[in-house]
Amino acid sequence: MTERIEVTGSLIKLRTTVAADESALLAIRRTDEVRRRWRGDDLAAEFADNLADDESFQLTIEAEERIVGLIQFSEETDPDYRHASVDIYIDPAHHRQGYASHAIRCLVDYLFDDRGHHRVTIDPAADNQPAISCYASVGFQPVGILRSYERQANGTWADGLFMELLATDR
Repeated sequence: MTERIEVTGSLIKLRTTVAADESALLAIRRTDEVRRRWRGDDLAAEFADNLADDESFQLTIEAEERIVGLIQFSEETDPDYRHASVDIYIDPAHHRQGYASHAIRCLVDYLFDDRGHHRVTIDPAADNQPAISCYASVGFQPVGILRSYERQANGTWADGLFMELLATDR
């Protein structure tokens, strides 16, 4: 991806992820808490693929000049369905410090104000109550259950919760 993005808030800075972020971000991805929700077999290859992906945008989350996580978004560009979707992970050592909700709020404002979206979606696992509470604190509202949405490590399927935030909800 050639587009460079930087969004600064009072607690965090979001910036386009670069190759030099790999070590810190993969260390976070390897934590048990994050790996449970963000699985992958070859994280280094996935990281490289994500950097080269022109259809999604990975932003490194920095707080106090340290990498604390990653937030990403993708866009539906068809004018009749235009919207963005987001996803995030935070280092468990920095959970419950406001970084996730602040990063989401900053990104949502950027998506609405700078990129012209009117709707942003997110789809946490239906049993991930901490994430659901975080997203609700930013203004996301549940829309419905995505049944058998995501394959689990053991091969079974788990539900997701589809949530959205409209620009008019802010």
